Amino acid sequence: MPAEMTMLADHPARQLLDFNQKLDINLLDNVVNSMYHDIGSQQRVAQEVLTNLKDHPDAWTRVDTILEFSQNMKTKYYALQILESVIKTRWKILPRHQCEGIKKYVVGLIIKTSSDPAVVEKEGVYISKLNMILVQILKQEWPKHWPTFISDIVGASRTSESLCQNNMIILKLLSEEVFDFSSGQMTQVKAKHLKDSMCNEFSQIFQLCQFVMENSQNAPLVHATLETLLRFLNWIPLGYIFETKLISTLVYKFLNVPMFRNVTLKCLTEIAGVCVSQYEEQFVNLFTLTIVKWELFSSGAYDF
Repeated sequence: MPAEMTMLADHPARQLLDFNQKLDINLLDNVVNSMYHDIGSQQRVAQEVLTNLKDHPDAWTRVDTILEFSQNMKTKYYALQILESVIKTRWKILPRHQCEGIKKYVVGLIIKTSSDPAVVEKEGVYISKLNMILVQILKQEWPKHWPTFISDIVGASRTSESLCQNNMIILKLLSEEVFDFSSGQMTQVKAKHLKDSMCNEFSQIFQLCQFVMENSQNAPLVHATLETLLRFLNWIPLGYIFETKLISTLVYKFLNVPMFRNVTLKCLTEIAGVCVSQYEEQFVNLFTLTIVKWELFSSGAYDF
């Protein structure tokens, strides 16, 4: 038997692999720290324990305990790796009630952490990883097992600006996964189903974006909304672009604001790349408005 295996058999960390025992969070934190900071045999044993624990079919049942009680952010990231693995590889064989439980838990955790601006600022990377976990769940669940997702996220966004900002990021990630990265990651039928669902329910998302752009004084939220809108422009039904106030809002409200100018220009450039003869008049207006604005910039009419 290799020396490392002998050490693992006798190592206290092995109790982490015994699911008949209560999980020792302090021991897990120590093993994770050993993995990142020790060298030699200690590090190899830590890696062996963490790999075996992650591969255990019931490992995901300990994720909530780890996330709630561990004070080590690296341990929390490790727990999210376990959760991501079960979503990607075993989701379809889990009983429905377990899928629903995981989904409800992740949503609750995201709402809790992203509703407090101080927590968002302190734990931004952690929240980003939670967002990606939710997107992986959505790719499995929506729309068949979660038909109310769009209305759920839009409704929640109206309760808190901090939560709304994070929800914009989730919608942007979902758009990227479905429209930009779907090739090779899901079947064509599945990808088309998700794309159709996004288009069919986009009116609720667009109304939320409009509301933020027209009413919010929260600069980070507005910027996140513009970034999300940018990801939508290459697939949304064209009526949302050319038959609404979107173009005039971008040009008149955001183009002359330094912190919004770059993303606004990207949005206008994306719109300008659309070739549809039925909206020729709107294209002329778009170019005219933008050129007039730039002439005002160059003449010094705006004091930055």
